[in-house]
Amino acid sequence: MSNLETIYLGLKLKNPLVAASSGITNSVEKIVELEQAGIGAVVLKSIFEEQINGEVTSMLGKDAQNTGYPEAEDYIKNYLRDNTIAKHISLIEKAKKAVDIPVIASVNCISGDEWTSYSKDFQEAGADAIELNIFYVPNSRHEKSGIVEQLYIDVLKKVKSKVSIPVSVKFGIYHSNILGMAEKMKANGASGIVMFNRFYEPDINIETLEMTASEIFSTSADIRRSLRWVGMVSSDVTHLDIAASTGIHDSKAVIKQLLAGATVTQLCSTLYLNGTKIVPEMLSGISDFMKKWNFKKIDDFRGRLSYKNIPDPMLYERSQFMKYYSNRD
Repeated sequence: MSNLETIYLGLKLKNPLVAASSGITNSVEKIVELEQAGIGAVVLKSIFEEQINGEVTSMLGKDAQNTGYPEAEDYIKNYLRDNTIAKHISLIEKAKKAVDIPVIASVNCISGDEWTSYSKDFQEAGADAIELNIFYVPNSRHEKSGIVEQLYIDVLKKVKSKVSIPVSVKFGIYHSNILGMAEKMKANGASGIVMFNRFYEPDINIETLEMTASEIFSTSADIRRSLRWVGMVSSDVTHLDIAASTGIHDSKAVIKQLLAGATVTQLCSTLYLNGTKIVPEMLSGISDFMKKWNFKKIDDFRGRLSYKNIPDPMLYERSQFMKYYSNRD
């Protein structure tokens, strides 16, 4: 019988399928359903620093009397923040009592402000680990890339100073040196990284001349955004767990990421599109693959096709289609 167990962030998982932070993990009922379907771990719905700050601005704008009163802004901000934190702590506590799988708290932050201090509260509430979901959009041409990357390090270091549980960092693909970024996360205390974040992307409706949101769900083709880097980072940055994310819709995608060197895979869009029934289907597909190749456990094939383990590593580095197109009429 195939053994699908794996270790992620020092936590023992019964399989490498992790429910990503989303609306699917925002209630105890949904988390229980995921566990019953066979999921290996869950990352709770994030608390959003940016969202709370936006709500403060909106509330102040609706009441002209509050404008110009710093005390009013502080009161509203503290109330919204504390209420949000309290709900997240409650979710952690209830989820830990309801399920046996690891429960990972999540913070979506854009700064190293006081949000990081609440990580200790999440640890005390029972969270098995913390995932930092960091994204910053430089809006000035004068900002240097080093400053942007330093933000990630500052947030990570502040959280690590507060907690003893494992911390992972979820970041996007828009960095000048992904390998260097992964190494910096490891050097500053991260036990793992999630590659990559799928951010809100704008679109334009030419019929209404309005800004809209682009498609929110990934497709199976989006695996290309992370597969290359999973294979390279897993080879170049040792002792750092990798959660592959985006474009993982079936067991084939999970297997590919594990072969490239991923520790686990995070599922989001496929759970929205297919429901929790996709989980046992994916697990069955992984088991069938392992039986076909006579793999007894995940580690028997994890990283088998990573950057360092293939005859031609250039296949990971190649960025042009010259070879492909030279063979076509």
